[in-house]
Amino acid sequence: MPRVMAVSFEPLGRLYYVDPGAADYAYGQAVVVATGEGAEVARCVWGPAEVEWAGALLECLGPAGDHHRKRDADNRRRRAEIAAVARRLIARHDLPMRVVGVDFVDQSDHFDQQAVVYFEAPGRVDFRGLLTDLARALQARIDLRQVGTRDAAAILGGFGPCGRECCCAVMGPPRESVPPRLAREQALPNNPSQLQGTCGRLMCCLTYENPLYVDFKKRAPGLGTRVDTDQGQGVVVAHSVPQDAVVVQLEQERLTCPLARVHPSRPTGSPEPRPTGSPEPRPTGAPEPTAPRP
Repeated sequence: MPRVMAVSFEPLGRLYYVDPGAADYAYGQAVVVATGEGAEVARCVWGPAEVEWAGALLECLGPAGDHHRKRDADNRRRRAEIAAVARRLIARHDLPMRVVGVDFVDQSDHFDQQAVVYFEAPGRVDFRGLLTDLARALQARIDLRQVGTRDAAAILGGFGPCGRECCCAVMGPPRESVPPRLAREQALPNNPSQLQGTCGRLMCCLTYENPLYVDFKKRAPGLGTRVDTDQGQGVVVAHSVPQDAVVVQLEQERLTCPLARVHPSRPTGSPEPRPTGSPEPRPTGAPEPTAPRP
C-alpha cells in the first residue's frame, strides 16, 4: 500500500494528500510540496501512513528550509497587498465584484510574476478597465477569475450551524449540485433557513451524509414496527441516524435503543425461527422419508 500524508497550505484549510516518500514528518512540520504553480510551503496535518489509495498524489519535496519559509512569508504579504489594491480599484470603478481570494506566483518559466484574483459577482462583469489599472498598479501579470457561490465559500471558509468548519472549505465543494430530495430523505424540516449553508445554497453535508442514511434505512425497522428491546416490547416511533439507533415507545416510557439491541417482534403463538440449514418439520402422521433406490 502507498504511503500518504495530509498537508494544508492554510491554517485549518483544505487537506491535500501527498506522497511523502520514505521520509517521516511530524504534525505541524513545514514541508515543501510540488504544485502546478511551483513549490509551495505547507504544514503536515497527519503524518505518513500506509493506506489504500487509488487517486493521484502530490509530491512532497522534503522539509522546508529557512529560504522556503522566508519566501512563503513574503508571498503571503504580497497576496494581502494585492487583495487590498484590488478592492480599492474595484470600488473606484464601481463594479459589483467581491474579492474572495488571491494567489501570487513568483516562479514561472513564462513570466516573472502573476497575480490571480478570485472574485464573486451576480453576473457577467466588464472588467477591462480594472484589469489595465491592476496591471499598472501591481506591475505583474493579472488573471481575474470569477467563481460561484460554493467555490467562494470554500475559499473564504467559515463555520456551519453544526459548529464545525464548512465541509466545502475542508474537503472541497461537491462536484454535482445538491438535490432537494436529500433533505426529504433525511427527514429534515422544510425550512430553507435551516438547510442553507454560508453560500446561501443547500448545505454540502447533505450529500456527504446521504450514504449513511441509505445504509441505516436498509438495516433499521420502519416506523410503526413492533420490536423487542431489553426493557420489553414497543413500537418504533422515530429514527436517530447519528446515534445508529431507533426511538421505541414502550407502555410507560420512550427509549432510544441501538439497532444491535432491537429485534422485530413475532406475533403471539408463532413458532420459534428455524435455524439456517435445518430440515422442514413433518406433519403429524406423515411417513418417514425413504432413501431413493439405486
